[in-house]
Amino acid sequence: MSLQIVGLGSECASGASSEELMSQGQLQGALLWSYLGPGAEGAPESTLHPPFMEYNARVFNDVTVTVRDCPDWELLDSEWTAVRKAVEKADILVVKFCVSDKQTFSWLRGVFGPRLRPLVRHCGVPVVLVAVGARLNDEAPPCSCPLCVSDWRHCVPHCEGLALSRELGATYLELPSLNHVFVGRYFGSVLEYFMIQCLKHKDRHEKRRGNKLHDLRPPHLEQPARLPPIRVEESSFCQDLQWLLERGVQFADVAFFSSDSGQELGWGHAAVLCAASPYFRSLLLGPKTRERPQSRCVCRGDPAPHSLMSCEAAIVEDTPPRQTDALLSSARLSRLVVKDPLLCMCLWETLMFIYRGAWEWEHLQEALEEKLKNPLAVAQLLERIRSLLGRDRSVRDTPSARAAQLGPQTLVNLFNSPLYSDVIFMVQGSVLPAHRAVLVARCDVMAAMFSGKYAEARSRVVPIHGVSSDTFLSFLEYLYTDSCCPASVLQAMAVLVCAEMYQVKRLQHLCEVCVCAYLQSMPSRELASTGISVVRLLRRAKCHNAEQLYVWLLHFIANNYLIFSHKPDFLELSEEERDTVERLRWPSRGYLQELSEYQQKRRKLRKSRCAVM
Repeated sequence: MSLQIVGLGSECASGASSEELMSQGQLQGALLWSYLGPGAEGAPESTLHPPFMEYNARVFNDVTVTVRDCPDWELLDSEWTAVRKAVEKADILVVKFCVSDKQTFSWLRGVFGPRLRPLVRHCGVPVVLVAVGARLNDEAPPCSCPLCVSDWRHCVPHCEGLALSRELGATYLELPSLNHVFVGRYFGSVLEYFMIQCLKHKDRHEKRRGNKLHDLRPPHLEQPARLPPIRVEESSFCQDLQWLLERGVQFADVAFFSSDSGQELGWGHAAVLCAASPYFRSLLLGPKTRERPQSRCVCRGDPAPHSLMSCEAAIVEDTPPRQTDALLSSARLSRLVVKDPLLCMCLWETLMFIYRGAWEWEHLQEALEEKLKNPLAVAQLLERIRSLLGRDRSVRDTPSARAAQLGPQTLVNLFNSPLYSDVIFMVQGSVLPAHRAVLVARCDVMAAMFSGKYAEARSRVVPIHGVSSDTFLSFLEYLYTDSCCPASVLQAMAVLVCAEMYQVKRLQHLCEVCVCAYLQSMPSRELASTGISVVRLLRRAKCHNAEQLYVWLLHFIANNYLIFSHKPDFLELSEEERDTVERLRWPSRGYLQELSEYQQKRRKLRKSRCAVM
């Protein structure tokens, strides 16, 4: 019997050239030669496959050991292919380094070790990690002379060598020198143990080879191709409401005026303001709140929230014609008189903060500081805005405290609510209230529908055809909350069709993600027995411009080829789609053919063995 031992690394410190390290004299003084040299058959010779020097030795009288040793780390790095092939054929791997060469050890642990680790684990080769050399100052003694400090810093500590051995799964040895005591007693005993274990393993393997069934290896099944990802755009909820504040004057129903000059300060939308602030809700909806007199002076201390503004109803008379034409004939504007001087100066920044979700306090503070130039006034105005929004002053303004008032959550209370509703959708007999301002800001198609010269722009009741009430309600839920959670694959596809109808791309991609998640969560048995036709989902995805879902479903059918190829609707695929599925199918035709041949050979061997018995 024979064994192969591969040695990597040098026991000498760096500085020697490649020719010196690979010389015959240098190699004969190395660790492996020191132990196996007495039984060597000839001197080391260079092989045809660099970077190894090869020689044979006899152990246990009748066992031939082939040693392939390379002490040059640079050659090991450049000839990695040859090193990998040698390690795959090796029975024992010996890795050597010098304790006084910390630079080479750092390269070994950081660069060469991570490349060697998976190879060793895959091949199951036992590894012996040997540190050769003596440390003059192992634990940093109190001596402060330059020689002691430099020696200590440039030596490899015991803990680092032990950590590398754990990473490689190796047996760790430290040899102060290469004399017969350390080489024969310590290194030799460890090497003999692994050689005996390898010989026992080979002996068991040779006995098993008498049974031909163990020679047959089943074909290797590759992993299925990874499904393509579905990309979803980032949320534009805050930007949409910002656009509504900046350009949605046509749908405004709240006007702000200064109490001192009577000058118009800006416009707003009652639905958004009431959803974001309980103060606006009580101010615009509560009749008692409107008639409440001012109880405290705004100049003294911190004013009460109700002293910041007052509300009165006003018919739209002085509005420019381009704005009045789009309003309903019965529409009325709420006139809000701003009494606080600081709020009058920074009303636009305050409204922008509210419309963007009332959570960007840092940006609001920067904008107020830039405009007011007075830290005390900024602090007072921030406190009044908190009271206006109904914030508890005892709660600290931390990211966790703001989590409940993120932008997409500001309109949750308006969803499917008649509060300030100015349009009603009739869908299959169901009445769904909505708000034009929100719809225009979130959907371009509805912006054109309610802004142009269409019947929907002048009517309060808008009928919707071709969509179920549950589907359209889910569509409205996304416009108000920026989220979508369909209950099934079919509902997700229905919402996807509705999103494509109204050209809301992000909702369409969210529905694609939902469809993929539902299909991936189904086990194989459920996929085989489900009444959902994946091929018809593929057809609908292509018909409604869901390109990402279309490509994903093609890969999904290919990865589950054995399930879908036996279904009748598989024949509905076009010729091009079928070619794509056949090209990507898993398992492949080649694997199934190899599996069939393997099973046939296994049956023949079993029959022949039974006949002999």
